Amino acid sequence: MKYARCGRLTLLIVGLFLALQSTGLDVLPSSNKVPNSHGSPLLIVPGSAGNQLDAKIDKPSRVHWMCYKKTDYFFTLWIDVNMFMPLGLDCWIDNVRIVYNRTTRKTSNSPGVTVRVPGFGKTHTVEFLDNIKLSGYFHNMFKHLVNIGYVRNENIRAAPYDFRIAPNEQEEYFARLKKLVEDMYHQYQQPIYLLGHSLGSKFLLYFLYQQTQSWKDHYIKGFISLGAPWGGASKLFRVLASGDNFGIPLVPNIKIREQQRMTTTNPWMLPDEDVWPADHTFISTPSFNYTHQDYQRFFKDIDFEDGWFMWKDTRNLTAGLPPPGVEIYCFYGVGLQTPVTFIYDDQFPNADPIDYVYGDGDDTADSRSMGLCKHWIGKQLQPVHVKEFMNMPHSEIVSNIKVINVIQSILEGSYREEDST
Repeated sequence: MKYARCGRLTLLIVGLFLALQSTGLDVLPSSNKVPNSHGSPLLIVPGSAGNQLDAKIDKPSRVHWMCYKKTDYFFTLWIDVNMFMPLGLDCWIDNVRIVYNRTTRKTSNSPGVTVRVPGFGKTHTVEFLDNIKLSGYFHNMFKHLVNIGYVRNENIRAAPYDFRIAPNEQEEYFARLKKLVEDMYHQYQQPIYLLGHSLGSKFLLYFLYQQTQSWKDHYIKGFISLGAPWGGASKLFRVLASGDNFGIPLVPNIKIREQQRMTTTNPWMLPDEDVWPADHTFISTPSFNYTHQDYQRFFKDIDFEDGWFMWKDTRNLTAGLPPPGVEIYCFYGVGLQTPVTFIYDDQFPNADPIDYVYGDGDDTADSRSMGLCKHWIGKQLQPVHVKEFMNMPHSEIVSNIKVINVIQSILEGSYREEDST
């Protein structure tokens, strides 16, 4: 893209940052091997921003002269390291944004932009989030499973999705997901395990709600959930109010806020109304304290009224959190300070919080929300296993060897009931 001309120094800085997230750089093997693992097949649904996106553009206008207006090819939209450059960020935000229509209650891509999700049924777009294999995500887990006989794109697969869009507009994705489950079952003649991380677990829960019990009994061996914010996450208040660059260098929080408001998954992930006490303050300002009774005012005060309609469209997608109807392994981190209240000065919402109130959690999602799976114990015929990992960060639970070893024991049928809590 044209904004790649901005210089190599910034690219190097971003590359070094992404390298810190990497879990290894070994070349991925081909998948023409025959699986020799004794474990069950595994299908993974990643978390928010947990897979690559591609785009092709033919735009009526551009936000900066350095941005491309038209391409004859698909290019990497997420993650493209050029997006972290000062001018590249403007180009990227205009390409990745969605447009919400309050009348139809539907979303569309930015005018002139076509977005696709590459690698459905494959593993490479969730193993690394960029094409030069710097930003590792599921790489540690896949490498471990391959070492015990699993084969990428065979008995371990992934179902990436457009994480900008909430489940109510993902009919095609869920149809493809169902077919992939059935194809894997028929290929290996045994039911499969589903594994979701964070938002991916919420997508899988919604998916399971749409299936008949007989279908789940036939095709699904179990559901492994990692760091699922079943009841939403307080952090989304900060994300929507003033933005959160999640530690990405050179990207101001207030700038990335533009993109973070242009999704329907972020409003969907606000805390459920019945999870916190009615008087719990999520955002405190000199003039007002926002509780879950003040969602409409919150969106109005941050000048993002579309968010109110997005939230209303999605608030009941998993309402009441009925049990999934399959054996579930609910794993999450605890013991880390996790913001549950964000305190702002009179610059709200156009400045960062000045202080926080912390609760227990995994540094991103609080244990109150992640622990809601405990309510399923005794509420379904299938077993419910809950395991808390002390001092386990939200982003590391997919690559931590202790967690991976437990997942291996599940897949191989040797998980011990006494290991659950």
